[in-house]
Amino acid sequence: QVQLVESGGGLVQTGGSLRLSCAASGRAVSTYAIGWFRQAPGKEREFVAAISWNGRSTYYQDSVKGRFTISRDNAKNTVLLQMNSLKPEDTAVYYCAADYAVVAPLTAHEYDYWGQGTQVTVSS
Repeated sequence: QVQLVESGGGLVQTGGSLRLSCAASGRAVSTYAIGWFRQAPGKEREFVAAISWNGRSTYYQDSVKGRFTISRDNAKNTVLLQMNSLKPEDTAVYYCAADYAVVAPLTAHEYDYWGQGTQVTVSS
C-alpha cells in the first residue's frame, strides 16, 4: 500500500508560481513512478507530468513544457511539481498518483494509488 498526500495549492495571479508537493509513504515507495494529473470542473482528469522511480526520466504534457518541472527526492519520499508562469487554464484540482512501473505511465487508469488532491486557482 502507498499513501499520497498533496500540498502547496492555492490562489495565484497569472504569471505567478506555485510548488506542489506529494508526500508518499508506504512500502518501497521510492520504487514507484509518480505522476501528476489535474481535473478542472466539468472536464476529464488529464495528465500533467510524470517521473520515473529513479528520477532519470520525466514526461510533460505539451501545454506545461517549459513552465512546469517535476522532481523527486527519494530520501524524503517526496515528489515536487514546480509550476511557473501560471495561466488561468492551469486552474484545477491537482492529484499525484503512484504506479509500480519501470516507465512512468501517462494515463490515469494505469496508476494504482492516488492522493486526495490540492486546489490550484490562477486568477486573470
